[in-house]
Amino acid sequence: MNPPDTAVEARAVRLTIPAKPEYITLGRLALTALAHLHEISDEQLADLKLALTEACTNSVRHAYDDGNGEVEIWYELRDGQLVVEVSDQGPGFAPPGEHDRREEDELSEGGLGIAIIRALTDELELVADPGGGGTRLRFVKNLASD
Repeated sequence: MNPPDTAVEARAVRLTIPAKPEYITLGRLALTALAHLHEISDEQLADLKLALTEACTNSVRHAYDDGNGEVEIWYELRDGQLVVEVSDQGPGFAPPGEHDRREEDELSEGGLGIAIIRALTDELELVADPGGGGTRLRFVKNLASD
């Protein structure tokens, strides 16, 4: 999976971590460092950290049965926006539809990650290849003052 194309001047960072829970903190630290390049409010930063944690946790928990693999995090700071993309090369899955009964079941069983990310960000794109091509979750946060 390739990083997003950029049409405007942007500052971007790519971080690849082992697909293990203890490495998710590194992703949060990189996000915090990027926040210092733009005036991001404490509330926005907290929301972004939670969204990133949920996205990375999905990859860590679901992408690799044996726990061996990598999660790639791509951060792009543009004028007025932060774009974050989390991808893995796991087996992928069929994303539930907006009104799919499976989605309701997953939410009632604690699978709130996608719903949380959707609530905290301005754009969300989830691309998953159930044929084994991995999963890519991309979210965008507009950084205008709260």
